[in-house]
Amino acid sequence: MSFSRWMSLRRRVGFLCGLAVLAAGSACAQSLLSPSQSVSAALSSNSESSSLQLAELAAPDGLAALPSAPAPAASAAGQQDRGWKRKAANNFAFEVGGGFNGPTNQTSPYVTWGGQFTVGGGYNFSKRLALLAEFQLINDKLPGNLIAETGANGGHAHIWSLTLDPVISLFPKASNDFYVTGGGGFYRKVTSFTNPTLAEYCDYYYCGITTVNQVVGHFSSNQSGWNVGGGYQHRMGGMYNESRMKLFAEVRYLNINTPAVLSNPNGLGTTTVAAGTKLIPVTFGVRW
Repeated sequence: MSFSRWMSLRRRVGFLCGLAVLAAGSACAQSLLSPSQSVSAALSSNSESSSLQLAELAAPDGLAALPSAPAPAASAAGQQDRGWKRKAANNFAFEVGGGFNGPTNQTSPYVTWGGQFTVGGGYNFSKRLALLAEFQLINDKLPGNLIAETGANGGHAHIWSLTLDPVISLFPKASNDFYVTGGGGFYRKVTSFTNPTLAEYCDYYYCGITTVNQVVGHFSSNQSGWNVGGGYQHRMGGMYNESRMKLFAEVRYLNINTPAVLSNPNGLGTTTVAAGTKLIPVTFGVRW
């Protein structure tokens, strides 16, 4: 064999060995990549399986049975509704007070001075305007000339009323405020005459005889009436006058449409009373 042919054969063998080495390397790389891909696929399969199992445990009837998150709009609407109710409750108005009252010159022959008590409730539409339903009880004595006409020894007039009265504040943002008020409604007046009688009484340690005034005759009437007046009120507490509690003092003119009376109640002497009862109540109290 010549030297040139031997060299040609050697080159061919070397080329074939190179091809064999490349083929073996490619097969080895594929064998190394396949296990990692298999592991990744296995992990992905296990994760999906675990997620499905947890979902089935949380909602046996399916994912549609899982509760949904509350809608923010509904929550906001609920808060607004509660805020409106709280504001409405805070706007309710109340008052309680008492004082005295006197008759005008026209009424003084039939009623004298006495005391009175007032309680009311309503709604504050604003800091300037409130509307109150008021109950008032007036207890006045009778003048001696009227009592003498009947032959009794004493007497009194009781007036109770239920009226609707707006209150308008003139300086609603000030601590010291003035207001006007007035209204009307139902009035009942009962005029009674009394004589002293003996009665037995007992306390914790002793029983005895005392004298009490017993009603021996009366007359009454139911009618309409109206009132008008004004007052001063001072807001209590709060650096910025935010307190709703106020002390007040007021004066009103009261006109009750009582009918004229010509009667001898329960056989007593004939009593004459002119129509109309006009009083001036003065009240001190608290309002909020």
